[in-house]
Amino acid sequence: MTDGGIYLGAVAENEKARPFELKRYDIQDGVGMHLLSRAGIRLAIVTGRVSETVRLRATELGIEDVAQDPVALKLPGFLEILRRRDVALEHAAFVGDDFPDLPILRLVGMAVAVGNATEEVRRECAIRLTRRGGHGAIREFAELLLKARGEWDRAWNGYVDERSAKPTPVPT
Repeated sequence: MTDGGIYLGAVAENEKARPFELKRYDIQDGVGMHLLSRAGIRLAIVTGRVSETVRLRATELGIEDVAQDPVALKLPGFLEILRRRDVALEHAAFVGDDFPDLPILRLVGMAVAVGNATEEVRRECAIRLTRRGGHGAIREFAELLLKARGEWDRAWNGYVDERSAKPTPVPT
């Protein structure tokens, strides 16, 4: 969901510095995630950092399942989400880019590498996206998956229809 970049800063607070973190998220990725949700696909975020920005983005997108690990041990959190949601590994997909993702990518039914994934990750994945992480890769995956399921046109048209409601005239 991000390009892997992290902006760290500090704000003076009571003569002490309070650190804060910023991450960049791609709006088209967010729309892609919304389209997947509209199609009934449950989404989760699994990250190898603990970040308030991830929690905020998950809330914005309506994603309930978030696993954040401070030392990039992603597999336990991912497996816990699958257990809680009663989803088998072979029915799960995972989009990754680097070494911390490999334990999950080696187990899921659909392993996906973003365009800027390491060569080692790309070798492990059946699907290799062209778009970079944080720059439309999730949107590319959403389109590929929904087209393969025959649900793309219904998903994007439904999204547009939601935003095309005729405005109620204002009485004069």
